[in-house]
Amino acid sequence: MKALLALESGRVFSGISFGAEGETVGEVVFNTSMAGYQEILTDPSYEGQIITMTSPHIGNYGVNEEDAESRKPFGAGLIVREISGLYSNWRAKESLQAYLQRFGLVGLTDIDTRALTKHLRETGALRGVVSTRDLDPKSLVAKAKESPSMAGLDLARNVTCEKPFQWLREGGRWVRRPFDKVPEKAASEKFRVVVMDFGVKFNTLRSLSQRGCQVLVVPAQASAKAILALEPDGVLVSNGPGDPAAVTYGIEALRQLITDLGRRSKPEQFALMGICLGHQLLGLALGGKTYKLKFGHRGGNHPVKDLATGKIEITSQNHGFSVDATSLPADQVELSHVNLNDNTCEGLRHKTLPIFAVQYHPEASPGPHDASYLFDRFMQTMTKN
Repeated sequence: MKALLALESGRVFSGISFGAEGETVGEVVFNTSMAGYQEILTDPSYEGQIITMTSPHIGNYGVNEEDAESRKPFGAGLIVREISGLYSNWRAKESLQAYLQRFGLVGLTDIDTRALTKHLRETGALRGVVSTRDLDPKSLVAKAKESPSMAGLDLARNVTCEKPFQWLREGGRWVRRPFDKVPEKAASEKFRVVVMDFGVKFNTLRSLSQRGCQVLVVPAQASAKAILALEPDGVLVSNGPGDPAAVTYGIEALRQLITDLGRRSKPEQFALMGICLGHQLLGLALGGKTYKLKFGHRGGNHPVKDLATGKIEITSQNHGFSVDATSLPADQVELSHVNLNDNTCEGLRHKTLPIFAVQYHPEASPGPHDASYLFDRFMQTMTKN
């Protein structure tokens, strides 16, 4: 079926739909990963975004149950140069087309994704509409212009869990067990980590559990008091979508946690780690500012330098906002990682308290595993404190 993509800039692309029929609105962004389309679609950080894959051939290994990074796809739509008509992989359960159709997601293929990506690089990420119903270019451009801007949007509310749960492995499967009171730690669990869910990916939870942590996940709106009542050895602030400055409740909770952390004596301290949106929220809670990037960082090939070791990591990234490193209080916070493509802030560290954060995804999935050491650093920080 014929479908159109219309951008707020007035540019229109014509192609063929796959997946569900209908119309979807969102911020059109591009991802440079060569594979991992299922993990990308199910990353909650893509809430409200239509994803363009720059790799030209997508869908050839199908979709399976194990590679989902959340409970459902959160991307608003998917744009590819060529959708594979066949799929082949021993783990595959269905085609990408069937997967999108099952979840009601609109896909668009047979368009020039290179031209679209170049346009987005020149103009910046744009609001857009993909439709199989309305094929009037002027009407669709008007809809794109009327859709909400990503700046100022709190989307963490849309993707967070409704109630606290414990993440653990039972019968060879990862499960989410709701809890009302603090669960007892198993003999194999060294530390209790509370994860603030602003759009957490399953591989973050797996990475913690596999390192001997009891993992308790709380909704984004959880107060500092509720988090401290769980008596954590560590608190992890997760990734997520939208404008960090709009997540005022999360910033306030983190400010209170940081204040509590500063009052404690060292043996009673807990470690605090942030990932992606969590990094931005910690930057804001520590007194810094954030700003919107022109077209963001999305893909599995972004080079980042660890300023402490001089080591270069190839990282997985998905974000449209960044922390302004110059706005952070220099007497308290220091830059720890820098992006080698554009010199933006990729990590921060508190000078006296056990707090650190990175802008990229150490859990990857999809992407390289260069940054998985950060979870070990988190473990070491909890051990010291």
